[in-house]
Amino acid sequence: MIVHSGLITRELRSASRWLELPFEVPPGCAGVTVELTYAEPAILDIGCAGPAGWRGWSGSARRRFAIGPEAATPGYLPGEVEPGEWRVVLGLHRIPPEGAHAQVEVTLGPAFVEVERPAPLAPAPRPPRPLPASAGLRWIPADLHAHTLHSDGQLTVPELAALAVSNGLSALAVTDHNTVAHHAELAEAGNRYGIALIPGQEVTTDSGHANAFGDIGWIDFRRPPAEWLTAVRERGGLLSINHPLSGDCSWRDPMPERPPLAEIWHSSWWSRTWGGPLAWWRSWGMQVTPVGGSDWHGRGADAEPGNPTTWLAVDENAYGPTELATAALDALRSGRTAISANVDAPVLLPVDGELVMVGASDALLYGPDGSRSEARTEGRLPAAGPGGHVLTDHEGGVISLCGNP
Repeated sequence: MIVHSGLITRELRSASRWLELPFEVPPGCAGVTVELTYAEPAILDIGCAGPAGWRGWSGSARRRFAIGPEAATPGYLPGEVEPGEWRVVLGLHRIPPEGAHAQVEVTLGPAFVEVERPAPLAPAPRPPRPLPASAGLRWIPADLHAHTLHSDGQLTVPELAALAVSNGLSALAVTDHNTVAHHAELAEAGNRYGIALIPGQEVTTDSGHANAFGDIGWIDFRRPPAEWLTAVRERGGLLSINHPLSGDCSWRDPMPERPPLAEIWHSSWWSRTWGGPLAWWRSWGMQVTPVGGSDWHGRGADAEPGNPTTWLAVDENAYGPTELATAALDALRSGRTAISANVDAPVLLPVDGELVMVGASDALLYGPDGSRSEARTEGRLPAAGPGGHVLTDHEGGVISLCGNP
């Protein structure tokens, strides 16, 4: 057993948010098991890198993980336990004034990994909601922010997929924190349950979170956020600023260049008369494509998947889960989005350069130029120029958002 033990001080955290603890793995090792011990009120995150690269992240959701050739704790990549220098990576999230005594024990040998729960039965899919769309496109309901056991969620990937289908979704981005271990399960679960599971990673630090969408590999959260954007773009993905106004998870990092997407409607927006998210969007720039996310972790903690719902205008001929996941990313890349409170709620849709209001009446339409006009009945409305639009009731409660018309 290899043991690292000592006092973590605030001075140490001020020097770096990450503490790397090296250990040597000999040839032929059957596995690695790591256990972290510390006392509250400190909050420490934990992850691991091997000689060949990043192996996974638990954040503060777990204090023990195991990696073996055939299996690994959720959030970690199974595979060869390559010989050489490995590193336990601690995230120094919260350190009390007196410091935090921490101990990391590394055991080399066969790794015990918990057996996964059996996959649930597939629920009956809901019939699609007919919505007007531009020629060659159709609207599908999606949620672009959800977590599984691979980070701090309560459900396995199959369980989450089944829940999303039962809630009426056609697409779901699975965005576990600082890991891509869940990506290996998405295609199979998507095919089993008939839903497009979009690969994602919530790149997470204590000064801001961002979703990296696409099967683009792992993004190093320890690098500056401007480098996240560069890496995601160069690999063909899309970066989205997450919940920019959300308590201690608000976005506080400088971005010399704006990412293409921003999670304007997050499940923490409990009172839609609160104007903070819209004020942030206007300040950040309403040319940025708006998306929404439930940030699902588990029942009793978050909104259900699909609350809010991000509508994506995809190729009308894209239907299989894999094909639809690609089409969903194309829709995001082209800015073809609208957001409603849920799959059945009123929605404002960009169609053929105009706007179409569905399921609402006696509302107000706000344009990117600051204009306001009445929207009395369902149907087509003129757009107020390029950029995002907002539909509200007369008390200021947000009904729907949409991207460029």
